[in-house]
Amino acid sequence: MSLKYSNKINKIRTFALVLIFGGIIIMYLGLFFQTSPILMSLFMLLGFLAIIGSTVVYFWIGMLSSRAVHVVCPNCEKQTKMLGKVDACMFCNEPLTLDKSLEGKEFDESYNHNKS
Repeated sequence: MSLKYSNKINKIRTFALVLIFGGIIIMYLGLFFQTSPILMSLFMLLGFLAIIGSTVVYFWIGMLSSRAVHVVCPNCEKQTKMLGKVDACMFCNEPLTLDKSLEGKEFDESYNHNKS
C-alpha cells in the first residue's frame, strides 16, 4: 500500500476552496428558513464568515508561497515550491527534501517539526 503525498501549499489552497464552497452552501441552506428571519440571518452570517475565512487563508498562503524555496523536482524536472525540510512536488507529488541527512530515508512530514 503506497501513501499519497501532497504539497503543503496545495493542501492549504484546497482547504480555502472548500471554505468558499462550504460558505456558499451554508448561505444557500439559509434560504430554506425564510419563515424564520433569525435562523436565515444566522446561516447567512455563518456562510459569510466562512468566505471571509477563506480570503484570510488565501492571503496567508500567498504570503507563505512568496517566501517558499524554489527547487527543481528530480522526477518531473519542473520548478516547484517547498515549505519546510520535507515536502512533495506540486506537480508529480514526488517526496522532496532540503536536508542532506534525510535523503534516502522514508518520507515523513514529522521531519518538519522541531523536536524539543
